[in-house]
Amino acid sequence: MRLKITHTSEYRYDTPVSYSLQRLRLTPCSGPVQNVISWTIVVDGANVEAGFNDQFGNHVHLVSTEGDTHTVNIVASGEVETHDKAGVFGPHQGYVPLWLYLRDTPRTKAGKLVRELVRALPQDNDLARMHALMKAVSEAVSYIPGTTGTETTAEQALEAGSGVCQDHAHVMIAVARALAIPARYVSGYLLTAGTHDQPASHAWAEMYLQGLGWVGFDAANNLCPDDRYVRLATGLSYADAAPISGMRIGRPGDEDLSVSVVVEATGQSQSQSQS
Repeated sequence: MRLKITHTSEYRYDTPVSYSLQRLRLTPCSGPVQNVISWTIVVDGANVEAGFNDQFGNHVHLVSTEGDTHTVNIVASGEVETHDKAGVFGPHQGYVPLWLYLRDTPRTKAGKLVRELVRALPQDNDLARMHALMKAVSEAVSYIPGTTGTETTAEQALEAGSGVCQDHAHVMIAVARALAIPARYVSGYLLTAGTHDQPASHAWAEMYLQGLGWVGFDAANNLCPDDRYVRLATGLSYADAAPISGMRIGRPGDEDLSVSVVVEATGQSQSQSQS
């Protein structure tokens, strides 16, 4: 499937920003499940300082502002050809060793509720257990936007019983690591049914399973990623793969962020999905 994507992020500040530095993880890479046909990033109101590949293989741009900036507009857009491999990304690649993906992070540290999910899983092979986990997380954490934030942990999302795709991914990762299964966070885009316009990008989890390699699980939709998905970045948690992250220095003031994501495809049917 060929997907056309436009991801717009506009920052507005009520007072001038003395200095800011942001990491843009907004460049998809070609690989086993996708081929990037074209891609551009246009930044207005900030300076592009550098571009590099980080330790996880994500392509990162650093952009900065200095002076009387009140508005920064970032538009990432292009076309990607995707392939349905039933969620299987395949062998591990890059410099980061697999054992690193067993490490806890603040958002994925196992607590009482995570350990209860571990105990409730069937004693089966790892692939079957991850499918059972995906279904269990989908049922335990209702998809309700606005009930959690970017700092919400897996344990907090389970306690609240609601969240968004980021929370589903963190819960799955926390449980997998408690089972000694390497797991990572994936940010990206998803073609959804009924509308091209979306309020945000998407996220899901991948687990490394013997004989298959990395396999994706999207508990927000209770399915493995197919050709409606485009990968942007990966990492141990949201902190490593967020499309945009950074800092600003100066007088405290309000920051207003508006995000628009448009994902379009041609000529294929679409099933209902949540972003």
